[in-house]
Amino acid sequence: MFSSVAHLARANPFNTPHLQLLHDGLGDLRSNPPGPTGQPRRPRNLAAAAVEEYSCEFGSAKYYALCGFGGVLSCGLTHTAVVPLDLVKCRMQVDPQKYKGIFNGFSVTLKEDGVRGLAKGWAPTFIGYSMQGLCKFGFYEVFKVLYSNMLGEENTYLWRTSLYLAASASAEFFADIALAPMEAAKVRIQTQPGYANTLRDAAPKMYKEEGLKAFYKGVAPLWMRQIPYTMMKFACFERTVEALYKFVVPKPRSECSKPEQLVVTFIAGYIAGVFCAIVSHPADSVVSVLNKEKGSSASQVLKRLGFKGVWKGLFARIIMIGTLTALQVSEEEAWVNSIDRSKQMWTESAC
Repeated sequence: MFSSVAHLARANPFNTPHLQLLHDGLGDLRSNPPGPTGQPRRPRNLAAAAVEEYSCEFGSAKYYALCGFGGVLSCGLTHTAVVPLDLVKCRMQVDPQKYKGIFNGFSVTLKEDGVRGLAKGWAPTFIGYSMQGLCKFGFYEVFKVLYSNMLGEENTYLWRTSLYLAASASAEFFADIALAPMEAAKVRIQTQPGYANTLRDAAPKMYKEEGLKAFYKGVAPLWMRQIPYTMMKFACFERTVEALYKFVVPKPRSECSKPEQLVVTFIAGYIAGVFCAIVSHPADSVVSVLNKEKGSSASQVLKRLGFKGVWKGLFARIIMIGTLTALQVSEEEAWVNSIDRSKQMWTESAC
């Protein structure tokens, strides 16, 4: 089953953005070439036995669960860490007359709400983006294996970038359904003074006013925001790392230490985050305004904002998303590295 994803096992964008089978000594996956001393590689049964020493097998339920948990950590913690910047960005989008810029936004918020006011919305942010990270990173691996098996081994290698895009878009579709309720509550708390200060106050009030629609009316704009965002993140990150190792880093990735690899990953993640912010910002503006107001539709909000209005708060979001993406991919790579050895052993046993 997993022979068709043997290449992808080494090409995971949070492990090795481009194939390094030759660097790792794996060579042709369909053969059993001699080792460095001229001796044949160990037989399948010994490799399979070695897998048992590690925590999980690549493609197993436990592997998917670990990837999902890595997503919980990378998305939930990082989004919560930048709540103050997210709060100012949302207020700039829904009330640009009052919050004229990122520094002015912080100044006005501190004057009106104090330092504690910058943490408004932290609970729905942590819960919502933890659920989103679970689905995004967990389902990404699931769909990558699924689509790879549909394409076959040769096409999987030839169309690997398209496969990454399709798998990430499919995963984000479900991730946004998990995120939508908490995103709606977060925006209400952050952008409507006096509405509610906590999730416990906001959620019952929203349900009483609009029912379940209050929590899911922003899911379509979320898809418009997050699916291009996620596709850009995976594809741009992967290609940026390739370019950095090819043109900037003076030695191959296989010769770099883990800290050096994490530095490259962070830089590539920040660059990818800038592009993510740009392609998804108009939809983000619509989500912010739509979740603040009652009775409005996405098309009405978009028409009212106009071309200039949908780009309000872009600079703040570039800083936020760049930092988020860099931290997420770095944290996810560190997490995946902890189970990478078991994945390599499974790859060898599948050859």
